[in-house]
Amino acid sequence: MTSAISLRQISKQFVGHQPKTLTGVNLDVLTGTCTALLGPSGSGKSTILRIIAGLEDPSGGRVLLNGHDLTDVLPERRNVGLVFQRPLLFPHLSVIDNVAFADRAAGVSRQQARDRAMPYLEMVQLSGLGGRGIGSLSGGQDQRVAIARALAAQPAILLLDEPFSALDDALRQEMHELLLHIQSELSPTVLLVTHDRDEATAVADRIAVLEDGQLLQHDTVHRVYHRPASLDVARLMGGENFIRGAVRDGVHHSEIGAVMVDEGTPEGPGVLVFRHESVGLALGHDPLPTSGALPGTVVATCRSGLRWSATVQVGEARVQVEVPGTVNAQEGDAVTVTLPEGILSVVPE
Repeated sequence: MTSAISLRQISKQFVGHQPKTLTGVNLDVLTGTCTALLGPSGSGKSTILRIIAGLEDPSGGRVLLNGHDLTDVLPERRNVGLVFQRPLLFPHLSVIDNVAFADRAAGVSRQQARDRAMPYLEMVQLSGLGGRGIGSLSGGQDQRVAIARALAAQPAILLLDEPFSALDDALRQEMHELLLHIQSELSPTVLLVTHDRDEATAVADRIAVLEDGQLLQHDTVHRVYHRPASLDVARLMGGENFIRGAVRDGVHHSEIGAVMVDEGTPEGPGVLVFRHESVGLALGHDPLPTSGALPGTVVATCRSGLRWSATVQVGEARVQVEVPGTVNAQEGDAVTVTLPEGILSVVPE
């Protein structure tokens, strides 16, 4: 699969700001995929989008679109679509004329531009609202029009800068479903900025994790969650289990005991990382414990909505577990925790 957008050693230094907003970012966004740029506020996510769109100049490095250098190309000639958190629609134009704007700007007749815009309005499920004014739309409808307008310009890549963050939970879910529908229909190349792990997981094929202007990891959703490249990535992805120890002969030795890890795991000190959702929990102690089945005692529980979690003392360490609905574990109960096979990672300190 080829890359639609490639960033090569992109850096950005704003005057009067230390340290750099971006430092040596290399990123390939594969054609026809959705990649989520995920990180906390101030990590440089939106700056990357603005550099790709040509709204900011990089301090160093190159931006390539399908192999062609865009670094010195004007924004209007880059063939990229950009949707912000605010829709930024044209209030003096109807819904259909907003969607048809790119064609009208290119000299296409009004009727032809409207005809060509209608399939995109249908795609965002607003075909009956084409004649309405922008002021009559809800927030979710505004964003649907903004996405339709961006798609109607047939960009080589669609850039989404936290476009759903101002919507309530129900509307955000609708927009996620809409984006998945668009991907199935058009297979656009999408780069989505978000600080929400759940959103990235819901819509993206791949996740690029940023912190302090550096790209920490770029991989599939599954690997970023279960095979983090570092402790920083594991924490940013909401990980809760970090067991310090050392690897010897394919076994991680720590306060929870000896646990087999992947073949090829480097020898020496390392932190065993695993997801709390992937840990098994059963009442009582397993009479025939294995490498991944460890006896423990529940020392705390915590409920969040329909989910609840437990802190289990295993040896001298504590393991965080998302408790399955079939298990009624209470503080003080003897339990067996089972570590997930095949998705245990060891990362450097």
